[in-house]
Amino acid sequence: MILKNKINDLFSICPTVKTLLCDADYPKTARHFLLKYLDEFAYLINKNIREIQPLEWELQMTCIETLKRIFSVRSERLSKFSSIRLLWLLAHEKYDELPDNFNEGFLNEMYYLFLGMQGKSGIYDQEPYPEFAKLHGREAAKVRSDQLDEMALKSHEYMKRYPTGLDPQVKQKRLQNQERIRKAFNATVEEWNDYLWQIRHVIRNSETLVNLIDLTPEEVQAIDRARSNKLPFGITPYYVSLMDKEPDRKNDHAIRAQVIPPLNYVEKMLSTRNDPTYCFDFMLENDTSPIDLITRRYPMITILKPYNTCSQICVYCQRNWEIDDVLQPQALATQDKIDKAVQWLKDHPAVTEVLITGGDPLVMQDKMIDSILEKVAKIDHVERIRIGSRVPVVLPQRITDNLMEIIAKYHEPGRREVVLVTHFSHPYEVTPESMQAVQKFKTKGISVYNQAVFTTENSRRFELVALRRILRLIGVDPYYTFNTKGKEETKSYRVPLARLQQEIKEEARLIPGIMRTDEAVYNVPKLGKNYIRAQQHHSLITILANGRRVYEFHPWEKNLSLASTYIDTDVSITEYLLELKQRGENTQDYSTIWYYF
Repeated sequence: MILKNKINDLFSICPTVKTLLCDADYPKTARHFLLKYLDEFAYLINKNIREIQPLEWELQMTCIETLKRIFSVRSERLSKFSSIRLLWLLAHEKYDELPDNFNEGFLNEMYYLFLGMQGKSGIYDQEPYPEFAKLHGREAAKVRSDQLDEMALKSHEYMKRYPTGLDPQVKQKRLQNQERIRKAFNATVEEWNDYLWQIRHVIRNSETLVNLIDLTPEEVQAIDRARSNKLPFGITPYYVSLMDKEPDRKNDHAIRAQVIPPLNYVEKMLSTRNDPTYCFDFMLENDTSPIDLITRRYPMITILKPYNTCSQICVYCQRNWEIDDVLQPQALATQDKIDKAVQWLKDHPAVTEVLITGGDPLVMQDKMIDSILEKVAKIDHVERIRIGSRVPVVLPQRITDNLMEIIAKYHEPGRREVVLVTHFSHPYEVTPESMQAVQKFKTKGISVYNQAVFTTENSRRFELVALRRILRLIGVDPYYTFNTKGKEETKSYRVPLARLQQEIKEEARLIPGIMRTDEAVYNVPKLGKNYIRAQQHHSLITILANGRRVYEFHPWEKNLSLASTYIDTDVSITEYLLELKQRGENTQDYSTIWYYF
């Protein structure tokens, strides 16, 4: 009954669409009718453009073009799904022929597209014409300033919802956490501040963790299922100290979610483990690795992976499928493999930048780090060495004075640059210890950048803005924000592409440019980064029966050379908004999300 009401609501917006669908004997005929109608509708809108508010007109035209693309034969062939046929079935009330996965997500998507096409999005209904536009000179400037104050103060109010690890009350709580955990391990302050002690005491099971913080029954079950089936799991004592003892996840939700696997993730990983058709390598790195330890997707930069584990395991890491366990003894590549990879770099003078990552290369011993940096630095055509590491976030004690002396040796301004790229995901991760680790790099003249992954854990209004703000204050430049990707095992972390586009336009756009230096990207498997800020890099090609959008992503080589596009299915906006609602969000705050394509 609920769905039938929603179907009626959908067709009530634009009765002409239903009439055309009902007049068509077959879906193929319906396509012809609807495409012709959309062309005529666009003509009328353009003819009467002076009577339509410019921003609403722009949205109308975008919705019309989006519908035309969704209804096209090409989109059907690429997606192997016909939204026209589904609408035709709904109009003819052939409900017994609907796909098994049909739900309100599809109806919601079409509802907002039809509203937008009709100029009824409602986005600007409550927006009066700006008062300052009617004025001039100082009087206009004062009114405009008042309006900007209102926008900024609203942003600040949102950001206050997200405490950082530098807030006095949070710092005090963390000190108490550390003391409690040290007592559990019978450790001194000196031992706590020794990264080798931290590594030796990585928490690897629920029995240890439950003695340090309170866990929910589901968290315990997920960890136990993961460990008994040899899925990688591990957390440094320091990172556990960033978690609140209570399990409500009110403030530490992003921290817990980073390392405590959801039960649905564990079950999916286990159910597909022996399925030869299921590939966990969703980035298709095997297709971009010309030699062991090397990955290459771009003309001038190459990835070198000498160490294949970390001090702790992030659940949604794109490489955790190939990591046997945290700090596994066999993680370090053999000297022969490292030498061959370095020789490959020498043989490719087009490569001017090397990203040393893994795993986490800074977990290696000082001697090995020095050796690898020295080998790469001796290659004449390498102008930049980029180190990818999460230790400033999860193991800041590792950034010792000795390590900094080693790294700084290879930073030669004017000849070769060394930079650090790290992975803060939430303001609650930023602590005095991580700030000190960052500042050790900065005092050596080494730049520090951040790559954030946009997940359900940092996607609320202004949550990522709060992260950018505190990162800049500790000396970290926002660099990339990755749209969450992956397969069904990480579905609970994924955020619709439209939400990241909304974040860029409606939240990041309000803050100073020096804080929003990150570029939002979708990392296309096998091909490389796609800049989602602009629609010329991707296209919405259809909406599936379950409300999930299907996109065609264009390669970074576009306009440079011929390369394949990539088709991917997003998560449902309807399901995402339901998740936000369950977390206490007012989904009306996100109402414009439907109009980002």
